[in-house]
Amino acid sequence: MTDIFDYLIPLSLAAVLVVLLAGLWNMMRGGSASRSQTLMRWRVALQFAAICVLMAAFYFTAA
Repeated sequence: MTDIFDYLIPLSLAAVLVVLLAGLWNMMRGGSASRSQTLMRWRVALQFAAICVLMAAFYFTAA
């Protein structure tokens, strides 16, 4: 069970990083505000999912 967290944690953190970088890229090149809002909502949702994965890992791997 705990082996799955070895893959889920980096995957969730990488997803947050990709969306964050996409949002920064959009902002730096003067992209649309609507796209920035969409990327920000995705980032917040992915951060929530990453925190849930981390908390589940802590819960299931506690001795």
